[in-house]
Amino acid sequence: MRLRLRRFRPRGGVVEYRVVQPWLPLRHTAMSDPLGEYGVVVGDHDGLSRLAALFSFAAYSRHTVVHVPLRDGVPLAEEGFVDSCGGRVDLVLMHHSLGLRPTAWPRIRRQLTAGTPLTVETHEARTERDAAAWLRQSGHHDSREWLRPLTYARTAFLIGSRDVFAAASVEFAGAAGRGLREYDVSKGYLRLVGTLTHELPPDDSLRRPELDITFQARRPHHRFKRPGQKRFQAGC
Repeated sequence: MRLRLRRFRPRGGVVEYRVVQPWLPLRHTAMSDPLGEYGVVVGDHDGLSRLAALFSFAAYSRHTVVHVPLRDGVPLAEEGFVDSCGGRVDLVLMHHSLGLRPTAWPRIRRQLTAGTPLTVETHEARTERDAAAWLRQSGHHDSREWLRPLTYARTAFLIGSRDVFAAASVEFAGAAGRGLREYDVSKGYLRLVGTLTHELPPDDSLRRPELDITFQARRPHHRFKRPGQKRFQAGC
């Protein structure tokens, strides 16, 4: 997939970082904090497909911070659902080897004002190969390859490395495709089509972090529907 980005070179103290954002905003996409009431991504086919591409790009760009502004997008038909889950956050993807502390992010974010255009190609076959490698090793009790969530300054950071970012990319791509095939999505129903919870660190507690992926076409409606279940009112 061809991905159009905006590239920045902000400084954090003596260190210069490479930050990219989507060239065009993901207008019909929102995310709530995976460490909050209920972590969820709500998006249409375009939004989920572009998130798949951004995760793929992040997988092979360990010196780059991927910033996806989502807080100020177009209000969704199910904006009340997102609000009930804790409200919108922005998304940042970065490799743990980069060593960027989330507390430094507000200063860096203020410098993202004059970017230059960048076009990249994602490679689906390579992404699927590395996603499969993550799946093979993720069941090992000593695995450290997880998406580690942190939240600071209304921004959700997902920190990981190549294979787990690739696995998340494949999950978003599958969710985008499944969403189009779900019953009643043309009427605006919100449908659960995937999850990144399995890519987050294992946690047996009742309050474990979670991040589900839901699909909503652009026609408004007021109900949330899970696959195989009756319709029910949106809420966390």
